[in-house]
Amino acid sequence: MFSPRDSQKSSSPPIRPLADRRAFLRRSTAAVAGLGAAAFASTSSLRAEQPGPGSSRRVGLAPGPSVASRQPLSSSPGSVCRLATPRVLTLREQDEVTHRIIEKRLDTVVPLAMREAGIDMWLILCYEDAYDPIHTSMTPMNTWRPILQMLVFFDRGPDQGVERFNISMTNMRGLFEEPWKGRYEKEQWAVLREMIAARDPKRIGIHVGDVQWLAMGLTWSLHQMLREALPEKYAARLESAEPTATRWGATLIDDEIELYKHVVDVASTLISESYSRKAIVPGATTIDDLVWYHSQRVVELGMELAFPPSFYRFRSDAETARFGVDDPLLRPGDFIRCDIGLRYLRLITDQQHWAYILGPGETDAPEPMRRRMAQTHRLQHIFMDEMREGLTGDEMLANMLARAHREGITNPKIYSHSLGIFLHEPGPLIGLPWEQTSNPGRGDVKLRENSAFAMELSTGGPIPEWSANDFRVALEENVVFTQGRCRPISGLQKEFYLV
Repeated sequence: MFSPRDSQKSSSPPIRPLADRRAFLRRSTAAVAGLGAAAFASTSSLRAEQPGPGSSRRVGLAPGPSVASRQPLSSSPGSVCRLATPRVLTLREQDEVTHRIIEKRLDTVVPLAMREAGIDMWLILCYEDAYDPIHTSMTPMNTWRPILQMLVFFDRGPDQGVERFNISMTNMRGLFEEPWKGRYEKEQWAVLREMIAARDPKRIGIHVGDVQWLAMGLTWSLHQMLREALPEKYAARLESAEPTATRWGATLIDDEIELYKHVVDVASTLISESYSRKAIVPGATTIDDLVWYHSQRVVELGMELAFPPSFYRFRSDAETARFGVDDPLLRPGDFIRCDIGLRYLRLITDQQHWAYILGPGETDAPEPMRRRMAQTHRLQHIFMDEMREGLTGDEMLANMLARAHREGITNPKIYSHSLGIFLHEPGPLIGLPWEQTSNPGRGDVKLRENSAFAMELSTGGPIPEWSANDFRVALEENVVFTQGRCRPISGLQKEFYLV
């Protein structure tokens, strides 16, 4: 979601008994599989019909089957919006799907993460109103987390697996064993102390990281309470769980990768809707109008904004002189770039797409800008080609930029970041807008399988006939590194949306 601006201004489900939880989850799995033919299919194509001249376009997405439940968006004559409202799961459906995903992640990613890091116990401690981000990622949607929270993982080895305990008043709905049913914090500390003594862990991981923000969730106060609650023998075995937290946060299971396409398709549909006459009336609509239109749509559909959305306008020198630098309206001849993301099914999108408002007689954006977008599109393919498992973010950045310069890309910049259940971490950082060489710490993180990224980059240079300023086409798409290669989660923007 970084935007280089230096060169361009501008009702809850019932709690089921534990005994039938597994059967319920099997039914949920079947329901999610059915979404492949329903909800997923309904968003696999972002166009209900092929765009004609003057249509809002996003090229590079394969057409999908039509779904009878999709209704065309209402629009005025001459509207360019030909998209159907996306099929977004109800909150109850979202809760069922994410519960299944969390359980599978706990079953598979936690043992992997702990064993790679060499810890045999992992403690996640936090308080209500100051939740640890990893704790949040392990908690079902429709769950209240009161007062002191304690999650405990103990690895008994590959044959016996990892024990999972929740020592709190939070109802984790079958995801953890719950050995304590009390009300007082002193009881929680006693249960934790006894649990540790009974298992005698050799290395106890806690969230006191140095690099990854998600591994810094243990407050100073709770750290002190923990040390005071434990015998010195075990307090001395406390260490940073940063590698474990990093692996948990960066790794997507296959089910999440499948879901991600649906999530990105929904997000892309909303971008295209925002870049249509449904949202934009040239000469009347402002950038602020677009921001609030998009924000309202995300919330209305039952999703969350991942971060405050941004839209930026770019105008030629001649038109700026004509209307003045303080003109708030979007007009024919203007370019628009968005930087927007949503959170849905516990997965985050982060995208930057471009639109052009057609002037009288125009059927496409000006050719110099189309060439610039094509160059940025080429940089996207260089980025994906140079993703290599085991390389650090800084190493991949150097390889990508070197290749871009060899191929004659004009003023390339790469500033990409990890994505998934977290927005900007914990996978390798691949550049920053203001740092294109080395990013100690986050740039030293190595690429691993089943990692998602916001592929954020740009190319730029002057277009004298349009503006004396640098015209930089920044694009951001969501990609995934899996099975040894990097690929788009759902298509790339190749041409401007046309309004």
